[in-house]
Amino acid sequence: MMVIIVKLLIGIFIALSADSLNTYTSVQPNMEQAELHASNYIITNPSEKAFQILDNKCNVCHRKRNKRRVFTKVNMNTWANDIYKQVFIKKRMPKGKKIKLTTNEYQELLTWISITKNKKNGTKF
Repeated sequence: MMVIIVKLLIGIFIALSADSLNTYTSVQPNMEQAELHASNYIITNPSEKAFQILDNKCNVCHRKRNKRRVFTKVNMNTWANDIYKQVFIKKRMPKGKKIKLTTNEYQELLTWISITKNKKNGTKF
């Protein structure tokens, strides 16, 4: 499990490093250019993305079949370990053939879970 997290962090670091090498140009004191460059990057919250996935893909079924485990923004972090086990280890969720997670959605959930676990363990990024 720790190996997966380390590989994920290395992959993110490499992707960010490669992207940053291609985007830097000479620095010019031009505020319009700086604002344009900054607007090209969208800062996202992993918890928000994870909640959107849980709400759109998981809660659809949980509301009908498992009302005790409907995910909210308040309780989702407490379910992170169970979600990890059911989705990534046992591969039992999502059930059925209609609802599937994309590769990107799996990655977003894994990112959120690793951040949540690290916060519980006291590790800071």
